[in-house]
Amino acid sequence: MDQLDLFAQQAPSLDRAFATARRVRLDETSWVEHVPAWLTGSDQLLRALIAGAAWEQRLRRIADRMMVEPRLTAEYPDLADAPHELLRTAAAVLSAHYGVPYDGLWINFYRDHHDSTGWHGDWATCRRELCVVPVLSLGATRRFLLKPRTGGRSVALTPAAGDLIVMGGRCQRDWRHSVPKQTTPSGPRVSVNFSSRLQFQRS
Repeated sequence: MDQLDLFAQQAPSLDRAFATARRVRLDETSWVEHVPAWLTGSDQLLRALIAGAAWEQRLRRIADRMMVEPRLTAEYPDLADAPHELLRTAAAVLSAHYGVPYDGLWINFYRDHHDSTGWHGDWATCRRELCVVPVLSLGATRRFLLKPRTGGRSVALTPAAGDLIVMGGRCQRDWRHSVPKQTTPSGPRVSVNFSSRLQFQRS
């Protein structure tokens, strides 16, 4: 039995009360919230997304060179096209809780410990001064780091399978986040970013 079989029998369930939420104030205008076990039974969703999402490996320009991104990406600008019904339900729960109409998805697939994403802000989907960006983690536990855009000490979170990370306030403007490579082997991880056309419009 591999590690993806361990909890395969548990039915998925969302914590609609956000009972385990812990918010950390990053500065006067930015915050990050960690909601452990927001989705229980998440292994079923992980399996479905790995098998059925429209994965592609993209290129990114870095220092005048086109580089292959060290992860796979699946983008769904219209939530109606989501690759799993549970993601539409999750978006509705998040919209009701945070007051933001989430209507799109940006999904990353970290195949193993070699895959990563560098320091960045979510400018592609968030152009307002104040945004709320939820990220659902599925699969292996990986470090999720945040650091001030102007430099300084980073803040480290370690979301496990089914955990929710939510970045709010001016976090996308004043802070950067990353999922770094690691030396110790790990299994696959999928992160689901919930986006909103409303937040794409400049305030």
